[in-house]
Amino acid sequence: MSEKLANPASLGLIAFGLTTVLLNISNAGYFGINSMIVAIGLAYGGLAQIIVGAMEFKRGNTFGLVAFSSYGFFWWSFVGLLVLPHLTGIGSALIEPQSVAAYLFMWGVFTFLMFFGTLKTNRVLQFVFMSLAILFFLLTAYWQSGATNADFIKITGYEGIICGMSAAYLGLAEVINEANGKTILPIWPITK
Repeated sequence: MSEKLANPASLGLIAFGLTTVLLNISNAGYFGINSMIVAIGLAYGGLAQIIVGAMEFKRGNTFGLVAFSSYGFFWWSFVGLLVLPHLTGIGSALIEPQSVAAYLFMWGVFTFLMFFGTLKTNRVLQFVFMSLAILFFLLTAYWQSGATNADFIKITGYEGIICGMSAAYLGLAEVINEANGKTILPIWPITK
């Protein structure tokens, strides 16, 4: 007897998407870094995606395992790197712009290479990974320049909102389409 397993990727995509949108609303200047960013980064962006990565392992999906686990741990490390110093009063003295730029650059390279794993999936997932790679490279440029250009981080924030919304859309499309047994929200799968 075989058991039918649910698709954990939907949860991971929505968790990644909502966390990315909220952080980038902050980057766009609508509110500052605060405890809400820490909470969603650690719990939904971080822990939920790490759990999804473990579930993708059970399903035999290497791409899902690597992507969700990696980005879950990204959120934990990102909160530790940038947000906790502000909230604990340690201050920004520990945050060196060039080291943050190097950190984000490596995530951009990783994401760009992971993009190639999406080429046989669907157009929305391709958009998520390419827009995320662009987001990491824009953030790299911002931090490499000293993290002082308010207009540049605002533009970057809007790009991040689009990236996050695309991930949330894909996760919700998978849920809604499965629940209805037909395509309600298109994801444009790649046909072989």
